[in-house]
Amino acid sequence: MTIHSDRGKSMRSQEVLGLLADLQVRRSYSRPHVSNGNPYSEAQFKTLKSRPTYPQRFGSFEEARRYFGELLEWYNTQHRHSGLAFMTPEDVHQGRAEEKRRQRQEVLDRAYAKHPERFVKGPPKAEAVPQEVWINKPADGRSAG
Repeated sequence: MTIHSDRGKSMRSQEVLGLLADLQVRRSYSRPHVSNGNPYSEAQFKTLKSRPTYPQRFGSFEEARRYFGELLEWYNTQHRHSGLAFMTPEDVHQGRAEEKRRQRQEVLDRAYAKHPERFVKGPPKAEAVPQEVWINKPADGRSAG
């Protein structure tokens, strides 16, 4: 059994933590002070609302559906996610991420060879594509899936 809560003081108190441990109840935390929040949907909503094209209002359901269809197409096929080593979800899901990482490394290697003085920390390394992506990784080390 798991209890989901924010990181509020009462949910972090020794009494509650002890009780949950005695009952063998795992803790799941969302963002601070958001007990019923879903961090994945909240992160997506933040991305959505920060888009310059996000309208104040939609004129109809059809307009909203069209807007969100275009947005999701962009989000999955063009938007490079920092949690995915700046790959798109499509690149990762279609198995293209490692090849793109290799191509990035070739570009970085050429830049370093041409101007090593620009890289004070040594040769640059293309970021590895993560095997798992988490907003709040469980402390017990369990993996996704």
